[in-house]
Amino acid sequence: MSNKEKTQKQTRTYIGGQAVLEGVMMRGKTAYATAVRDPEGNIQIESRRLNLSKGMKRAAKIPVVRGVVNFVASLVTGSKILMRSAEVYGDEGEPGKFEKWCEKKLHINLMSAVTVFATVLGVLLAVGLFVFLPMLLADLLVRSGTWLRQYSIGYNLIQGGLRLVIFILYIVAITAMKDIRRVFMYHGAEHKTITCFEKGMPLTPENAKTCSRIHDRCGTTFLFLVMAVSIVVFSIVNWVCDAYLDIFTYGNVVNFLIQFSVKILFLPLVAGLSYEVLKLLAKSQSKILQPIKAPGFALQKLTTREPSEDMLEVAIAAFKKVQEMDENAALPEQDFVVSKSVRKYTEELKALFASKEIDESDAEWLVSVKTGVERSRLAEEDKLLVPSEVRALDALAAERLSGKPLWYILGDTEFYGYKIKVDERVLISRPETEQLAELVIKTAEEGDKILDLCTGSGCIAVAVAKQAADKNIAVTASDISASALELAAENAKANGADIKFIESDLFAKVRGKFNIIVCNPPYIRRGDLSGLQREVREHEPLSALDGGDDGLDFYRRLAAEAPKHLVRGGTLLVECGIGQAQDIVRLFQKFDYTMVSRDLEGVERFVRAVN
Repeated sequence: MSNKEKTQKQTRTYIGGQAVLEGVMMRGKTAYATAVRDPEGNIQIESRRLNLSKGMKRAAKIPVVRGVVNFVASLVTGSKILMRSAEVYGDEGEPGKFEKWCEKKLHINLMSAVTVFATVLGVLLAVGLFVFLPMLLADLLVRSGTWLRQYSIGYNLIQGGLRLVIFILYIVAITAMKDIRRVFMYHGAEHKTITCFEKGMPLTPENAKTCSRIHDRCGTTFLFLVMAVSIVVFSIVNWVCDAYLDIFTYGNVVNFLIQFSVKILFLPLVAGLSYEVLKLLAKSQSKILQPIKAPGFALQKLTTREPSEDMLEVAIAAFKKVQEMDENAALPEQDFVVSKSVRKYTEELKALFASKEIDESDAEWLVSVKTGVERSRLAEEDKLLVPSEVRALDALAAERLSGKPLWYILGDTEFYGYKIKVDERVLISRPETEQLAELVIKTAEEGDKILDLCTGSGCIAVAVAKQAADKNIAVTASDISASALELAAENAKANGADIKFIESDLFAKVRGKFNIIVCNPPYIRRGDLSGLQREVREHEPLSALDGGDDGLDFYRRLAAEAPKHLVRGGTLLVECGIGQAQDIVRLFQKFDYTMVSRDLEGVERFVRAVN
């Protein structure tokens, strides 16, 4: 063996590949990786471990049998990967009414069923084109004259020739399809990448471009070998069957069907033998073997095309990923981010949230806000989300799964029809607080001065300033937290609300008197803080929740200080927790009168005290 041959042998790789829609799959010893360029031009990679059963591992070591095992495994895996690449590229199409009905009523994934059907149909088509049709044509040619004996080696040579002609015509026909031409270009990229590595060159598109797109271990060469080996195997089989059939003298049709059935039975043997021949031929670069390899190489010129550099980038990405997977057993699998309809994404996210005991409505709000699709239409919306949009939604969903409140994730919430920015500096406003703002708006009269204590995000102050603007009112808002006031000022500016802000511990720095004082103070009992929802306990400011041992500390201060800052006949409006209203009424005994109002759930939630 020459030094050149030794060098080539040393740099040979076990990695093989397959072209898919807008990408390449590379398979190694322990894993496979598929790289696809998505509609936005980004390279996406999905990797999977080859979790072979003990039986499969044993079979993979047995000559001939391993060829059959690899062939079947490649067929199944290849079909799945082809469909996955179509999903990434957004080629799955919009679901029809029948598909939706099947999923909803029968709980059947129609696309999965179609994939299985398409694989079976593909196998049947291949058998029909490359086994049944050549047999039929060969029979017609033989029976048209006496120059050739039926089922002889000459008969099988004719079959093999016809099979090759049909295969070439088939390849030429499908090449007319644009998508197939691109697949053939990615096939070329796969070969060039492997060859580049085997030559010991750095894996770059520039280097790979200089390499040959013809490779020893190509599936096209395997198919040619199948046709060649089948001539030998079927000649022997036909000779045995011919002698057997002569005894029973069946009719031509029955004989034909028996021969066809026998050939189907022996196809695994043909595939297994062809695989072994392919492996033997690939191990040597001897010129003596070139004539045997030449027909397969010639066919590869039909099934490969010169790839562009961006295609080579995709193939290289797949190759490098499978290398990493083989070298590092701890490396986790990786998933594509595929294009999905708004409907499908919402369904999947709701199911995920439900499994983690997160309200499904959070999933709906997240998708609705970020896609601009009304929440009521999510279940029917088939607008396609491209991978970058899916990736962005996934990132937000991951934050929610970590326990972060939805509205902190989204960055703002709606309060009384106004967009209010919220983050961890302030509490997220609750629906009942809108009712408190509404009580203030209905109470406000022309020229009133209104003070919003513990303003937080400024949501009450903004709603009141905007809704009662025609009454020529003056709104002041205060909070002990400077960072909360900073955010409240942003909200006022964003909504065009005229509000004066004061940093103050309740009334400490407040001057003057007001017609209305509104306050939603901290009212959670200190001992109950640890039992709050994770989202509240770990993310919302505890200082805005802690109301002291009994939750009434701030109401005591209001009872003592608010009357001095209210005009005669002025009103104090406060929100409170469940079961606190009557205690607060007793604390407000110095006021002329008090009144309790219920929220939409029937809970005594608001206390009005008139000075």
